[in-house]
Amino acid sequence: MQEISKRIENIVKILDEKKAEEIQVFNMKERDYFVDYVIIATTMAERHALSLTDELKEKLKPLGEEFLGIESSGEWVVCDLGDILIHLLSAEFRAKYNIEELLNKLKNRSEI
Repeated sequence: MQEISKRIENIVKILDEKKAEEIQVFNMKERDYFVDYVIIATTMAERHALSLTDELKEKLKPLGEEFLGIESSGEWVVCDLGDILIHLLSAEFRAKYNIEELLNKLKNRSEI
């Protein structure tokens, strides 16, 4: 398996090439969180989210990436790679749940 920075780079590249928007990467390694990295991206629609998920699986599995789980609703897909969590959300759900704020609070709390 590739080093973590290359893995993150590959994921972001795939999401970007497939027109995911507002891609953000959160390094949670030194934080009180259950994964080392969280990647969040906005999707255009449910079909787009499913297409992104398929593309991630198709391109990452040959590189040794293992998908431990994929949870999907119409507005939100979560891909669990063990140490990386990928959230693909509709713009409405991203605004509603504001995961970035939660992750930033966890980051800030551990810096105190």
